[in-house]
Amino acid sequence: MAYTVDIDRTQWSEEGAFTQTLLDVLSLAPEVMGLRVEDAPATRSDADYNFISNEIFVRFRVRERREPGRRFGLLPVTRVVTEKAITLAGLGEWLEAQASIGPSDYADDGLIQYLRTERIVPPYQTRGYKLVELVRIYEVGGVPPRSAG
Repeated sequence: MAYTVDIDRTQWSEEGAFTQTLLDVLSLAPEVMGLRVEDAPATRSDADYNFISNEIFVRFRVRERREPGRRFGLLPVTRVVTEKAITLAGLGEWLEAQASIGPSDYADDGLIQYLRTERIVPPYQTRGYKLVELVRIYEVGGVPPRSAG
């Protein structure tokens, strides 16, 4: 089953090749429902380096499953339980297995962070500059509460 991923790029200047690679790979993950990418306020530029900082916000698909139970300890009922299709930690493991991404530089329960550096030497120049790209991935949205039925 093919899923489409909604990607919001309105707050992104489209700077950062690694950020674009992450978006391309994340859009292939079946558990990802939506992505929003934004420029982070830490972006800086100088003669010797460019520091690009981007943030990606991920919204996961949810699954529903039926779970039998009892109401008041007597009446049999079936509850619908809603859960995320994947966690942020699970997404980090999935990204690590992708050849174009690899392991993150830092990860915890709230974010996944990548830091990439590259030396850029433009044509016809003797000195180049260092490009530093920091990308942080956060989860947005949650599982909506559902009443027992």
